[in-house]
Amino acid sequence: MLYFTSDYTEGAHPKVLEKLCAENLVSLPGYGEDAACQAAKDKIRAACGGEDLQICFLTGGTQTNLVVISSLLRRHEAVLAARTGHISVHEAGAIEYTGHKVIELEARDGKLSAATLEAWLQRFYADDSHEHMPFPGMVYISHPTEYGTLYTRAELQALSALCHRYEMPLYLDGARLGYALAARDTDVDLETLVACCDVFYIGGTKVGALCGEALVFTHRNMPPHFVTLIKQQGALLAKGRLLGMQFDALFTDGLYWEIGRHAVELAMELKAAFLEKGYPLYVDSPTNQQFVILNREQKDRLSREAVFSFWEQLDPEHTVVRFATSWATRPEDVQALIALL
Repeated sequence: MLYFTSDYTEGAHPKVLEKLCAENLVSLPGYGEDAACQAAKDKIRAACGGEDLQICFLTGGTQTNLVVISSLLRRHEAVLAARTGHISVHEAGAIEYTGHKVIELEARDGKLSAATLEAWLQRFYADDSHEHMPFPGMVYISHPTEYGTLYTRAELQALSALCHRYEMPLYLDGARLGYALAARDTDVDLETLVACCDVFYIGGTKVGALCGEALVFTHRNMPPHFVTLIKQQGALLAKGRLLGMQFDALFTDGLYWEIGRHAVELAMELKAAFLEKGYPLYVDSPTNQQFVILNREQKDRLSREAVFSFWEQLDPEHTVVRFATSWATRPEDVQALIALL
């Protein structure tokens, strides 16, 4: 079978495993207070161009979203997100479980626009009864979005300015950030995120690590006792070295960008083949996720030899599916899939 289900179905990039094995017997303090975590933080700060960035490591995306959102919001506040956002759809109500409502806003191709956000905020504060509603306390976006689309620098700047005007933090989910940074023609880099976001995370789980996300607070705005808050919610890894070592490897010699480029280049080959062979794209994604509309015959035929993800049922005869590439995708598997088309 050819596997294009997701970008975390394999283990970890060999260089990450080499790092873990090389220092396996070194005795280090726990809970992220070790030299490996410090080295990784220093490399991330250098890559982001900010010496004052506050960084910590968590094990997964849902844990990171839950801890960040519940820690930054006051008890009466809600988080605003695109209707298709990960916290809205694919996190099993984790945010609501902490007592905070996710308010869904309309989005285009997975992206939340400043215009949509501003219109909602104006309606909220114009309502005389808004004191009886959950207050907007922060804005959540992801880059790439759930549909593999990207924000531009101007779009992020507009969202950032609006959030600051309304005194709400802008939080960016970077679970697949490596593929966004590697996309052709993007004008968003890590320094852009530092300038526009109050907090964001650099995804490792989906970009070559066994597990782990690097959370970055950009304006020395990490909540007080944040490590305690992480532990209180069951997200503090005793063997924090495992996360630090992985990010140390990912941010050595440009490995994180190399992984992103590899996956995106292969995804673009797939995209070109889909278009050449007449398969309609559901959305124009410049990243490692490609969303294709298959009819019943195509879906049944391809699924006999390839594994891909169901995304949504377009109509009784057509399904939107996702093909994802990663660090582990082999060029020969891409060519084999293209031959099946």
